[in-house]
Amino acid sequence: MRRLRTLALLPLLALLGACNFVVMAPSGDVAAQQRDLIIVSTVLMLLIIIPVMVLTVFFAWRYRQSNKAARYDPDWHHSTQLELVIWAAPLLIIIALGAITWTGTHLLDPYRPIGRVAAGRPLPEEVRPLDVNVVALDWKWLFIYPEYGIATVNELAAPVDRPIHFRITSSAVMNSFYIPALAGQIYAMPGMETRLNAVINHAGDYEGFSANYSGAGFSGMRFTFRGLNAAGFEAWVDRARATDAMLDRPAYLALARPSQNEPARRWGRIDPDLYGAILNMCAEPGRMCMNEMMAIDARGGLGRAGIHAVLPALDAAGARVGAVFGPGPGFVPSICSVEEAAAAAIAARSRTSLAPAPTTAPVRGAGLPRPSFTPAAPATTWLGGSRRPSDS
Repeated sequence: MRRLRTLALLPLLALLGACNFVVMAPSGDVAAQQRDLIIVSTVLMLLIIIPVMVLTVFFAWRYRQSNKAARYDPDWHHSTQLELVIWAAPLLIIIALGAITWTGTHLLDPYRPIGRVAAGRPLPEEVRPLDVNVVALDWKWLFIYPEYGIATVNELAAPVDRPIHFRITSSAVMNSFYIPALAGQIYAMPGMETRLNAVINHAGDYEGFSANYSGAGFSGMRFTFRGLNAAGFEAWVDRARATDAMLDRPAYLALARPSQNEPARRWGRIDPDLYGAILNMCAEPGRMCMNEMMAIDARGGLGRAGIHAVLPALDAAGARVGAVFGPGPGFVPSICSVEEAAAAAIAARSRTSLAPAPTTAPVRGAGLPRPSFTPAAPATTWLGGSRRPSDS
């Protein structure tokens, strides 16, 4: 009886862990489908695990040393019926498990647009997804609503039964964006964009956090996700718009500094190009964006074909400091606006006479044979909206 009382107390140990079973009782349709996939997969595996465990105990008890009535047959070695059961049952379960997992994985692809609001409720054609840009900072979450021109930190809201389209990136360190009640986790990586499509079906406040360790403030990198009805969401947007704060690049650079346990904040106005600058890692003034650098690479890179994409650096008086690819620093300009592009074009034309003439001589080294060389057509570059030969 003492042992039975001890076994009866074992289920209570689960309560000591203060476990939250939100994964098994979610409020979003995507998370609910993921839960169903977990349950079906577990049941299929238990169809083999439970009989094996039961038979293990049965054989240990049936053929114990003290049981003299057990049949002893050392010459038995084969049974066709038993072999069919042993191999056919696991094979059928693996086939079923593979089919369910394959279809579920593709249907629940985070990049796949939402096709329904909930089970038996198709998505109305007139409903547009809510776009939310997510930026993982050290150690807080920045949410930008381009449709409404607002931004928040550590507070996210969305209307019930309206699909949400997340575009997710990071400022410096890889994190993992995860709202268990809404959908599965997806990584946030600097210089890259991941996506997630989900929908919340029940109003309420839910917890979101980073599921990937990212440093000292990781434990406080949590936020509140609010599922609101249509009127409640509009009121939430109006409260955010009532804030006169502006989230532009200087404000973002101050926000991006590492900090811990940040309270929820809102900005009523945003720089519409801020998320693109964060994604391309050029929020700092004067830094070239990754998409600009990739455009230069597409035109030949920083070799001979793209040599004029690099300009010599100037001192405070405007005098040239060294030569490109020679002694002294060079400068890769960033074209961020039409005005800046025009100014850069004028400055480039004024310094054209100072640029060294490109050489078409092949590069040779000691012990290397003379390479064959066919002069290529002059490459062209775009600078300030005007097209000019790269060797002009």
